[in-house]
Amino acid sequence: MSGDFQSGDWKSLREEAFEANLEIPRRGLAIYTWGNVSAFDPGRGVFAIKPSGVAYDDLRPESMVVVDLDGKIAWGKLNPSSDTETHRVLYQAFAGIRGITHTHSPYAVAWAQARKPVPVFGTTHADHGAEEIPCTAIMGPEAVKNNYELETGNLIVETFRQSGKEPLHLPMTLVAGHGPFTWGDSAAKSVYHAAVLEEVCKMALLTLSIAPDAAPLPEHIIRKHWERKHGPGAYYGQNSCLSIM
Repeated sequence: MSGDFQSGDWKSLREEAFEANLEIPRRGLAIYTWGNVSAFDPGRGVFAIKPSGVAYDDLRPESMVVVDLDGKIAWGKLNPSSDTETHRVLYQAFAGIRGITHTHSPYAVAWAQARKPVPVFGTTHADHGAEEIPCTAIMGPEAVKNNYELETGNLIVETFRQSGKEPLHLPMTLVAGHGPFTWGDSAAKSVYHAAVLEEVCKMALLTLSIAPDAAPLPEHIIRKHWERKHGPGAYYGQNSCLSIM
């Protein structure tokens, strides 16, 4: 076991990451080992992440690898996900996120391979994001030679910086030629956003197959659907103070 064991074994963090990783196959977001989730503890500056190349059926809480924000293994015997550097960059750049998911879900990957952002065609999309889902530029050869996974994280951060998009309001993106990354205030929420992204990408593709010249939803409807769930006067769902009868 590597790292300083005296600092703890991060049991609850590893369990959170473990449970979230199992949601990937449950939601049909990846087959074999084609995805990973991490759970972040900002107070201690570490995150637990799926080990590289281990099938979901073989995972256990003790399989998770705990990594610090310098990229060093703080707990665990296995190699962490090959996407660990991307997760590390996003945790450092996007304040407030506590979980990250990366998959190769087919509809989201199709849009990433087409190198296209996903327009807001309907209210399902607007309920979860009031703007198109961005797609990064394709990575250049020098960035690939440098540190591919780290540069993937930098590419996502730069895409949000240039667009002015708020990562906590739009917790998802497509990496051109690669696939989706999503995040949230917990590992479970990041997987939820990955499932939402896959459905939205599927709906958008079907929309274009029926009407190739389909127009995005008008802005006033987009704002209405976003604000009724997320705005100051949101009224979707139940008041948290209500008791369940």
